[in-house]
Amino acid sequence: MMQLPTQEMVVFLMAACLYTVAAVVAAVQLRSKKETVTRFIVGLVCAAVCLDCVILVFRAVSIKAIPLTGLFESMLVLIIVLGLSYVLMSFGMTQIWFSAVMIWPMFGLTVLAALVAEPAATATMVVTPWTVFHAISMLLSSCAMIFSTATASLYLLTDHMLKHKKVMSVLGRVPNIGWLRLAHKRGLITCLVGMTMGLVSGIGLAVAMGWTDWMTDPKIVLIAATWCLLIVILSWHSFAGLSERAMAYATIVMLFFVIFAVVGVTLFCGTQHVFT
Repeated sequence: MMQLPTQEMVVFLMAACLYTVAAVVAAVQLRSKKETVTRFIVGLVCAAVCLDCVILVFRAVSIKAIPLTGLFESMLVLIIVLGLSYVLMSFGMTQIWFSAVMIWPMFGLTVLAALVAEPAATATMVVTPWTVFHAISMLLSSCAMIFSTATASLYLLTDHMLKHKKVMSVLGRVPNIGWLRLAHKRGLITCLVGMTMGLVSGIGLAVAMGWTDWMTDPKIVLIAATWCLLIVILSWHSFAGLSERAMAYATIVMLFFVIFAVVGVTLFCGTQHVFT
């Protein structure tokens, strides 16, 4: 993060502080059980999203193109999409646990973005409609995966509380369990569609690579494995009656696959997945 230009670093630190405060307030809200605090959290997220947008504007001016092909920019866009989704959904979903499971991933992504932050791409970076389509598709799938994981976590929490007859801990604090099931499944379907488009466009971009290069690149292998697991889980659930609980646990595992593929591989393993 220290490599960022001064103006970008200042704006990013301001946004990170807002997400940190929002995450802390969301945790405090769980103890105080006051839904009125949600409005304050929404305000913090709106301000942080605006600051993230400012960074992207700086990047767009710097590279004179759509800032989507760099990992740092892609993570900022992902945070923005999650933030806007939370703000829009908060008008109808005022439960305190919903705020918590949406805010904490945004805070976590901000921390990960700080780890991979780097200056704007050089002039050799290829920014074409095909690469933008690939980036948007993978961002859509990542956002859907995070949303599905949030709803899956809430489903597991609600299921646990109901099994232990803690009904009063659920009422008014967690979204309806039927809505959670539907949102979880639709999120996974959206993730599968986005990931499919991303893989197809990625194959087109990497046509010069051989099968050996694809099979030895950890990022490509992990994303492909997640895609296959998505197909298996959704098919099993639809045709063989895979339980919602098992699908929820599988969703959490897949999120770790995606996070390591996007951030972990870049930090620890290296990848040929670059638009140059």
